[in-house]
Amino acid sequence: MPNPVLDAVREHAEEIAALGPAHEAAGQLEDSAVKLLRDTGVIRMLQPATYGGLEATPREWAETVMAIAAQDGATGWIAGIVGVHPWEMAMADPKVQQEVWGQDPDTWIASPYAPMGVLKPVDGGYVFNGHWQFSSGTDHCDWIFLGAFLGDDDGKPLMPPVNMHVILPRSDYEIVPDSWDVVGLKGTGSKDVKVKDAFVPEYRVLPFSKVISGKAPVEAGLTNPTYHVPFSTVFPLGITSAVIGICEGALAHHLAYQKDRTQVTGTKIKDDPYVLYAISEAAADIGASRTVLLDNASRMYDKAAAGERVGFEERAASRRDQVQAAWRAVRAVDEIVARSGGNAMRMDQPIQRFWRDAHTGLAHAIHVPGTVFHAAGLTSLGVEPPPPMRAMI
Repeated sequence: MPNPVLDAVREHAEEIAALGPAHEAAGQLEDSAVKLLRDTGVIRMLQPATYGGLEATPREWAETVMAIAAQDGATGWIAGIVGVHPWEMAMADPKVQQEVWGQDPDTWIASPYAPMGVLKPVDGGYVFNGHWQFSSGTDHCDWIFLGAFLGDDDGKPLMPPVNMHVILPRSDYEIVPDSWDVVGLKGTGSKDVKVKDAFVPEYRVLPFSKVISGKAPVEAGLTNPTYHVPFSTVFPLGITSAVIGICEGALAHHLAYQKDRTQVTGTKIKDDPYVLYAISEAAADIGASRTVLLDNASRMYDKAAAGERVGFEERAASRRDQVQAAWRAVRAVDEIVARSGGNAMRMDQPIQRFWRDAHTGLAHAIHVPGTVFHAAGLTSLGVEPPPPMRAMI
């Protein structure tokens, strides 16, 4: 199917790539890159049409994120992280959608979803407090999704925990300056945010149980199959797509650098069968990761379009495939970087930045294989996983 946003991104590929070092130096995206993402419509791909969105398929969105990340990891990461938030906002109360997009459909929404805050019930809503890390692209966003636990009248989390997604305007939270000093994805500006005694009306709170179960889009009356693809497929998709795109970019820079390189032994790379083998193996693994991830997204979309319910076992297998795709691609990058030569590690060579970005992206919580693989293995044997293993599925 035609993907005009992807076409627009490809037209600006050189511009996206050229801005990479500036993002890293600034610790966040340069304004020109933000404008480019707005102008091409990347962040509106999963946004509802009622507010100027494109309601693209998850696959179309993932392909676009990959194309951006292959040029610059930080820009691709923001496209994947910030780009998923309109998908969930489509399920929120119409009043908050109007508040966010009514005046400007290009308003960006940040996160994180980790439940690092507590909602204390009061008349008409909640009093909210908390401190979160890793709010990617937050300086360019005017609203935010924050994960929270529902509390009691004393502000202590209920037991068993009740996870909520809270929607706040920029005036209700603080971005902590100088809180993003890292080795990779430096240009994402993934800073800490704090909330102190903010009042949150009830309509700005969305129970995570309804999002993860698929009840939220049904109750919101959404008919496009994109909104009925499981959260555990769509949310990780933007992140993993960025990582795989970064790995594609690393491979491209490796090939460009090695093309005319002669090793200290006097052997040209094009005459070294061992390096050529590694290049081919890495290219195949990165290509396989891309194929698996996109096929995964397409299958889930097709099931949603057919009105079929996606059970836990299928969601677990989907997450397993996403995680494995990311690890396979980054391992492949390690193999080629190790054969790039010492000069490739100089800071003026792009491959070292892509290498660092890939590993930092792999460190995201959604790529931790332990519980995901354990849960997928148990369900494939017909065994019900315990609740802690179901958290990311």
